[in-house]
Amino acid sequence: MDFKRILNEEFVVFDGAMGTMLQQAGIKAGELPEILNVTNPDLIYNIHKKYINAGADVITTNTFGANRLKFREEKYNVSQVIKKAVEIARKASMDKLVALDIGPIGSLFEPIGEMEFEQGYNIFKEQVIAGYEAGADIIIIETLSDLYEAKAAILAAKENSDLPIICSMTYQENGRTLTGADPITMVNILESLGVDALGINCSLGPKAMESTIEEIIKYSSVPIIVQPNAGLPKVENGKTVYDIDYNEFAEYIYNIANKGASILGGCCGTTPDYIRAIKNRLKYLKPIKRQIQRLTTVTSGTKTVIIDGATKIVGERINPTGKNELEKALKSEELEVILNEAMDQKKAGADILDINTGIPNIDEEKIMRKVVKKIQAIVDLPLQIDSVNPGAIETAVRHYNGKPIINSVNGKEDVMNTIFPIVKKYGTCVIGLTLDENGIPETIEEKLRIAERIIETANQYDIPKENILIDCLALTCSTHQGIIRNTLDAISQVKEKFGVKTTLGISNISYGLPQRQLLNRTFLVMALSSGLDLPIVDPLDNGIIEAVKSYKVLSNQDKNGKGYISSLGLQKQNSNHDVDNREKFNLREAIIDGLAEKAEAIAEKLLVNEDPISVIDNHIIPALDEVSELYEVNEIFLPQLMQSAEAVKKAFKIIKNNIKNKSNLSKGKIALATVTGDIHDIGKGIVKVILENYGYEIIDLGVNVKSEEIIEVIENKGVRLIGLSALMTSTVSNMKKVIDEIKDRGIPCKIMVGGAVLNEEYAKEINADFYAKDPKAAIRIAQKVFKIK
Repeated sequence: MDFKRILNEEFVVFDGAMGTMLQQAGIKAGELPEILNVTNPDLIYNIHKKYINAGADVITTNTFGANRLKFREEKYNVSQVIKKAVEIARKASMDKLVALDIGPIGSLFEPIGEMEFEQGYNIFKEQVIAGYEAGADIIIIETLSDLYEAKAAILAAKENSDLPIICSMTYQENGRTLTGADPITMVNILESLGVDALGINCSLGPKAMESTIEEIIKYSSVPIIVQPNAGLPKVENGKTVYDIDYNEFAEYIYNIANKGASILGGCCGTTPDYIRAIKNRLKYLKPIKRQIQRLTTVTSGTKTVIIDGATKIVGERINPTGKNELEKALKSEELEVILNEAMDQKKAGADILDINTGIPNIDEEKIMRKVVKKIQAIVDLPLQIDSVNPGAIETAVRHYNGKPIINSVNGKEDVMNTIFPIVKKYGTCVIGLTLDENGIPETIEEKLRIAERIIETANQYDIPKENILIDCLALTCSTHQGIIRNTLDAISQVKEKFGVKTTLGISNISYGLPQRQLLNRTFLVMALSSGLDLPIVDPLDNGIIEAVKSYKVLSNQDKNGKGYISSLGLQKQNSNHDVDNREKFNLREAIIDGLAEKAEAIAEKLLVNEDPISVIDNHIIPALDEVSELYEVNEIFLPQLMQSAEAVKKAFKIIKNNIKNKSNLSKGKIALATVTGDIHDIGKGIVKVILENYGYEIIDLGVNVKSEEIIEVIENKGVRLIGLSALMTSTVSNMKKVIDEIKDRGIPCKIMVGGAVLNEEYAKEINADFYAKDPKAAIRIAQKVFKIK
């Protein structure tokens, strides 16, 4: 069976849950499911066989968590387990396909956690090579909640195999992944990396997934996979079951197929009965032909900017040319001034940030990578990577969490042949400058000729037109006044003749002349009127921002002038803004913006006149409350939340050093643990950081923690609140065993539970005291338990 060939012709039905079947078979508490490939291969074979007999077209290997972190203490290595898993699946599948199953590593990636990108890549690489060598037909990367982790896994798959790649993410009730990615951002990033199919699995039941699925279908140009849970979990007779039976589930899948998904199956709670029902329901249906929207987009890890039909602006200020302060920061690698620039430009209205680190005598690859990582930690805007150094460009786009713009290529053959392979590999957008071996042309005809050559060469590299932006290059008016009009006319004709978007560095026009801001804003309006899509400007120039907002009203982009009207108050407040004489940030702003070094410095200054506890109560806690509220209403997402936490951590360090009796800082002891059999610490790690910042003493017991160890710590350490976490269906039942033992012993400790497969109802059924769906809920629970207002 040729998987790629049939994707657009037939429905492909994957199997259902492995964990559910293993639970039914009586898997022991704490036993790693993947080890059974070696210790009990007949059990795994029989499960696969049941799915084949039910009609599954693809069998997924029992390797979801088979990574080196999970197998650190096991006598079998990852390669052995995966190769055995593929062998079993191949034996059971007969003429059907075998998909190597790769799940999340179980640790948060930078900047949210401590997992470095290349470290994660190498973990995935080991899994891919083992599965590829064993003869898998497909790689499915599933149940991921972080697009940065997904990128590491996809690159590992592409660079170490030639197998088709499917990637599916898991979504929350708010329509975003845990780290804040909405469906359009997920689609744009995964497609840019070249996956063969993408979609959603696990998450919620099929009904709750509906709006997310519709968004994915709306934007994806590749086939879509949907594998929901069998509804919501509940406890019956001491066992975890789900609330949607196989007939109802199959009806949901039928409706999803009619919307445009073509790869279907089940996740937690589904069994061979579910797969049989899906096959029967789809028997007389064919995949529908979808209308695909081809949009020019760039993204961060959580935000997509669409460059179609609405003017967007690139902030140009992170460029050391002629800026001693920035050059000094890059040489010293003390990057706070650059982070301030990034935050200032975002607040001023930039949609995208241009990043240039090109100065003599530095390791540009190293510093570019560091700057990109730091900026994407605090700002959710997409980035434009600006360099003439191919190595710096590639390291930046490889380690960037999103789909960036590369600035730039030009009409020179060697430049295009160097940069276009990077553009293609990482699926970025790219700016094409209309210059070549003969320099910058002055005539419209020459600009169009070079633009056409760039577009045609990009096409040879299979780079789509929507990923190309042409820069017709503006020369300074002081020396080229007579040909300025040629640039504007070239913009119009490039759009008309070639159907690509355009960009332009506006500030070049005024070089060498007085009152540059006046010339810049006037030229900007002229360029916008000629069809310019993406001006590169200084967003801290209020005149520029005002011109853009006014133009959007007059060009009917800003319907009813809502954006223009709502911005007037902010523009008035910022009218006297001078970047060289910024007002000193207060501690609240530094925490909200996630500027750790600034938070530390301000806290130190505050302690000169204020009591340490006063600084905590009057500055830090209110700022944390505001950050939590912004997170709760989706104004910020997990990366920004964790950077704010880092800023608080820095401030707290200074405060603690000024308190003689440091025990006064603790509001109470809370223990956290991931239950037996589960090695995922993502949710637990986030809750730990946030609760620590609110002043609680956290005892982190780690992952795969036995109930006796949990109880020993509760009793010996005087813990009044324990938080239990589980990500997997096969381990969530172990949570109930811990709760039962704590309750049976009469230990006076409250219990909160959380994890991807839990909900409020399930938490009540297993007799937990509280359900913590997110960090904000955990804070409220702690405040209630310790009676803190």
